[in-house]
Amino acid sequence: MPQLDVTTFSPQLFWLAISFIVLLLLMSRLVLPRVGKVLEQREERIGGNLERAEKLKAEADAVLAAYHKAMADARAQAQATLTAAGAEIAANAAAREAEFAKKLADQTAAAEARIKASKAQALAEVRNMAGELAAAMTSKLTGAAVSTSDTAATIEAVLKERN
Repeated sequence: MPQLDVTTFSPQLFWLAISFIVLLLLMSRLVLPRVGKVLEQREERIGGNLERAEKLKAEADAVLAAYHKAMADARAQAQATLTAAGAEIAANAAAREAEFAKKLADQTAAAEARIKASKAQALAEVRNMAGELAAAMTSKLTGAAVSTSDTAATIEAVLKERN
């Protein structure tokens, strides 16, 4: 193996040193500045992306806060609308109930008046019939003619004593 031959070490070391210096100069003058620029550009791009991401996050947080506020406002408005609708329905129901109660009271009063009139008419007819019956019974029992007006007056007097 020629690399391990001791007699050729000096020229090999010489060319190694020259190759190393040439490579070092090439790397330091050409390659490393380009790599440095690429790294700087990458760092700037990453920094810009991070700044943009922070701005977008701030905007998203603002939009989310506005959304939550809008939802809260919408819920409050819906609750107010429901409360108003409930109050309106309750007022309408109360008005209808009052109207129904008034109508029912009017009908009840009219029915009571009809019942009272029917009762008075029935009592008057019963009194008339009682007067006629009393007059007929008195005339049959005593043989004397009694007028129905006298028997009606007597029946009225008896009823007044009882009440």
